[in-house]
Amino acid sequence: MRLQGKTALITGASRNIGRQVALTFAREGADLVLNTRQSLKELEELAAQCRELGVNTHLAMGDVSDPNTAAGVVEQGIAALGKVDILVSNVAIRPHKPILEISNEEWQQVMEINLFPAFYLIKAVLPGMMERRSGSIIAMGGQSAITGRPDTALVTTAKTGLLGLIRAVAAEMAPYNIRANMVNPGSTDTTRAHPEWYPEFQDVARGSDSHVASIPMRRQGTVHDIAEACLFFASDESGYITGDRLNVMGGRYIF
Repeated sequence: MRLQGKTALITGASRNIGRQVALTFAREGADLVLNTRQSLKELEELAAQCRELGVNTHLAMGDVSDPNTAAGVVEQGIAALGKVDILVSNVAIRPHKPILEISNEEWQQVMEINLFPAFYLIKAVLPGMMERRSGSIIAMGGQSAITGRPDTALVTTAKTGLLGLIRAVAAEMAPYNIRANMVNPGSTDTTRAHPEWYPEFQDVARGSDSHVASIPMRRQGTVHDIAEACLFFASDESGYITGDRLNVMGGRYIF
């Protein structure tokens, strides 16, 4: 098992990519601290599945866009399971809107949810990682982290800033053998709780032939694809990679 003896903290773990990352890590032997802001029932169901795979699991509810809550989630995880070796920062919202229609309140909200939690969580997990001289930090980006597209000023700004944070942390923490990397999912087969955030799919259905025609591999990504990329960065197989990004997009970003 590639993560035997490790403990991972995964935010946004109750559904979609976060849920699959948790199950993938559990199958590889990692104990888990699972976080979500809401959806306790879904998180409890996930924890039960992970425990069936033989790993210890602790639930830490809370909104990690609040700095005190983020620090508290890490503290709870360490108190319950002893340490945090791997951080997967997976909290995000992705509203698409023309820049002239973005309110100042929406701008602030997206920065607070998409960018700030990673900073708060990284600050909280670093002391223990530095003491052990080992750790892997994984941020969830997206196509917006590497391209600029119409109607994505909110998400593009936050995710590009997140990539900058990851690179800076990687440079500063490399002497401690702490790695920081980003996984960039492309269009993925997740359930969208807010379809109104994606006006581009009002006329063209996600996953349709018209949609995937823009993807070189002619299919959407799956949550399994994204989770396997996170597993790579979490494991020793990527032990000499830091400050980097893995684009899990079926080649879409090369067009």
